Amino acid sequence: MSEAIEAYPTTTKSKSKPAAAFDMPKFDMPKFEIPTMEIPAAFREIAEKSVSQAKEAYEKMKSATEEATDLLEDTYATASKGASDYGLKCIEMARANTNAALDFCTGMMAVKSLSEAVELSTSHARKQFEALTAQSKDLVALAQKVTTETVEPVKESVSKAFKKVA
Repeated sequence: MSEAIEAYPTTTKSKSKPAAAFDMPKFDMPKFEIPTMEIPAAFREIAEKSVSQAKEAYEKMKSATEEATDLLEDTYATASKGASDYGLKCIEMARANTNAALDFCTGMMAVKSLSEAVELSTSHARKQFEALTAQSKDLVALAQKVTTETVEPVKESVSKAFKKVA
């Protein structure tokens, strides 16, 4: 019993350093001899081949991942530029249509007779119909171009990947 008391010092004993409330006794880990064993050469060869195959697989995966990342970056950049071009084209068309509408309003303010108003209105409607038809064709062509430029690299990359696998 007295040994246990000495193992857990209390604050009643006078020591130069006061003991903390949760001091634990220090135990040394027993040291065990680990037996040495020679690994057979066949197992070492298998392990070396496995490590080599794992490194090769890692390198292939790393290369494929880098290619895919580059492809995605290029695709995103192409799609972003295409969307920007499409938006700019829409703004350009809106500006042209607004200018045409303002010109029409200005012309309507200057008409002196009903026949001039009808003639101006008919002329404006015909020009706007032609302009909208041309603008629609331009937007469709631009959308097809952007889609082709965006999808084509992905299509080529996927077919190349399938050829590697096959």
